[in-house]
Amino acid sequence: MAVDYTLIVVYLAGMLAMGWWGMRRAKSKAEFLVAGRRLGPGMYSGTMAAIVLGGASTIGGVGLGYTYGLSGAWMVFTIGLGLLALSVFFSARIARLKVYTVSEMLDLRYGGRAGVISGVVMWAYTLMLAVTSTIAYATIFDVLFDLNRTLAIVLGGSIVVAYSTLGGMWSITLTDMVQFVVKTIGVLLLLLPIAVVKAGGFAEMRERLPDDYFAPLGIGGETIFTYVLIYTFGMLIGQDIWQRVFTARNDKVARWGGTVAGTYCLLYALAGAVIGTAAKVMYPNLANADDAFATIVKDELPIGVRGLVLAAALAAVMSTSSGALIACATVANNDIWSRLRGAVTPGGEERDEVKGNRAFILIMGVAVIAIAIALNNVVEALTVAYNLLVGGLLVPILGGLLWRRGTAAGALASVVVGGLAVTGLMAVYGILANQPIYYGLLASLATYVAVSLCTRPTDAAVLAAWRARLAGREATPETDTTEAVPARG
Repeated sequence: MAVDYTLIVVYLAGMLAMGWWGMRRAKSKAEFLVAGRRLGPGMYSGTMAAIVLGGASTIGGVGLGYTYGLSGAWMVFTIGLGLLALSVFFSARIARLKVYTVSEMLDLRYGGRAGVISGVVMWAYTLMLAVTSTIAYATIFDVLFDLNRTLAIVLGGSIVVAYSTLGGMWSITLTDMVQFVVKTIGVLLLLLPIAVVKAGGFAEMRERLPDDYFAPLGIGGETIFTYVLIYTFGMLIGQDIWQRVFTARNDKVARWGGTVAGTYCLLYALAGAVIGTAAKVMYPNLANADDAFATIVKDELPIGVRGLVLAAALAAVMSTSSGALIACATVANNDIWSRLRGAVTPGGEERDEVKGNRAFILIMGVAVIAIAIALNNVVEALTVAYNLLVGGLLVPILGGLLWRRGTAAGALASVVVGGLAVTGLMAVYGILANQPIYYGLLASLATYVAVSLCTRPTDAAVLAAWRARLAGREATPETDTTEAVPARG
């Protein structure tokens, strides 16, 4: 295992080194939170794919393949579909807004009265997303070093918190690009073909497994529909995803770079399902389907390759964890705390935005590690996160982008009713039930439409300013020298 250990240690040291390098670049709020809005198509595509394909997509995707066969790809597949939809239909307009958070977009659209409440909901989502990614360190470090769960979470979480705190989005972008390359080599180019060969090839897999394992809809139509509601729509509105859109150099990069990343996600989904199906042939009686990834890596891969594939799994977890962490800290500082304390000090001086955001990443990081140690069920935590996000914020966000008649009162009522509905319904039906997201989303939509139609339309001046921002004709004042990029197309 010495070679495998060396690969992992070098990888982790490289992550910290990039955090230090990123600290030297992040001298302004825009540089720290959105990498100066200057990423080109190559880096944008790689980092976008890295953040959406985390531990759930890698370890969980293989586990679903182990349980359901090829149809286990649907969870990650719907993530890819959501990223494609965001990139093709919305990313160009989002990039032109030149904001930092989803709540700032809601303030622009509705006239400055939706930020704090929507910020609280988005903060809860990003916090739980970061927690679920951090929990996944336990599985990987257990395979690598036979560490106990708490120590594994502290070790993995501390590395992510360290490089994220140092350099903000610049550090995260650089590490995500490396993680994207490592995941591609480790999962797609090495583990996938090795797993299929070790299982005897596709002919042997079909011979030894039931036909349901090769049925496209074997996982069930209702499950697929729920995945679409939670993950496809979740990709459209999550702060962690939007904050990456904000890093694009221009709207063309956001559109086409995101399309490439979404297509990559579809391939990754199929790869995970095939690996899980192969694992079912080799290890038909695993007690836990999520152990399929670690088992096949530990038992079937040669020295060196095993270390690289485990580094790929670690990369998948770290990319999502760091993206969710900076999103959580950005929302907590910019949408909640800064609105309560004011933009200037009691002495009348402007606050140090970089220092403040760096402090919030550190604080949120410590909180995430503590919560991850206390929780055990990754799936339940992830379901709570996405139910809150989609049930509370999908309607007012998409309504603001697509329906001119939507009002601030309608948006606020929709956030409150949707958030309370999914929370209450999870308590009644159970966290993993489908009803909370179904009924919560319907309640949010009905409230948004009814209240918007019963209240005065949004002020014409607010709508005019909103349309100008969507067209890229007006930029948000930055704290650095980044200039607004004219809209194209």
